[in-house]
Amino acid sequence: MVNIDFFFSIGSTYTYLSVTRILEVEKKNQVKFNWKPFSVRAIMKEMNNIPFPKDKLNKVNYMWRDIERRAEGYGFFAKTPVPYPLSEFDLANQIAILGLNKEWGIDYVRLSYKKWFQESKEPAIDPNLGEVCKELNLNKDEIIAQANSKEIIENYNSNTDSARKNKIFGSPSFVVKDEIFWGDDRMEDAINWSKK
Repeated sequence: MVNIDFFFSIGSTYTYLSVTRILEVEKKNQVKFNWKPFSVRAIMKEMNNIPFPKDKLNKVNYMWRDIERRAEGYGFFAKTPVPYPLSEFDLANQIAILGLNKEWGIDYVRLSYKKWFQESKEPAIDPNLGEVCKELNLNKDEIIAQANSKEIIENYNSNTDSARKNKIFGSPSFVVKDEIFWGDDRMEDAINWSKK
C-alpha cells in the first residue's frame, strides 16, 4: 500500500475539507495517509506571509464562500465565517499529536473541525474542548497536561522541521516521492502521482 504524508495544521481553514473527506478517499484509493500535525503558523511567520489579512475583505470573503461551495460539492457543509485565527493554535495541534500517538487523534481532529465549521465552535478552548473530550471519553485536564509535555512539544517541533525540510509552506500539504501537493484540491493529484 502506498503511503502519503499528510501535513496539516488545525487552524488552517481549507484543511477542514481534507480532514472531513480523507478517510473515504483513503479507502476508495487504497492508500495510507500519515497524519503529521505541524505549525504552519511558524513557517508562514518565517516567510512574512499573512494568508487572509483583515484589510483584504474580498479575499477573505472569497475564502469563506469557496469553502462553503467546495464542501457542498463534496456532499457535506460548512457554515462560515467561523472564528479565525485560532487563539489556541499550538495547543490544538499538540493535542492532535498526542491523540495520534494514542489512536484517538484522527477522531479528535475530525470532530474539532466539524464543530468549528458546522457549529462555529473554536478548537482547543473551553467549553468547546470539553465537549470534544466528553464525546471521545477523554479527561480534558489530563489531555491538556499531556499535550503540553516536553515529548509532545518536541514531536510537534520535529513535524514542523520536517515540513521545512520538505519545503512545505501551507496546510494541507501532501508529500509523496519527494513531491509536494499543496491544498485540499491536490489530494487526488498526490494519489495519482503515488501510483506512477
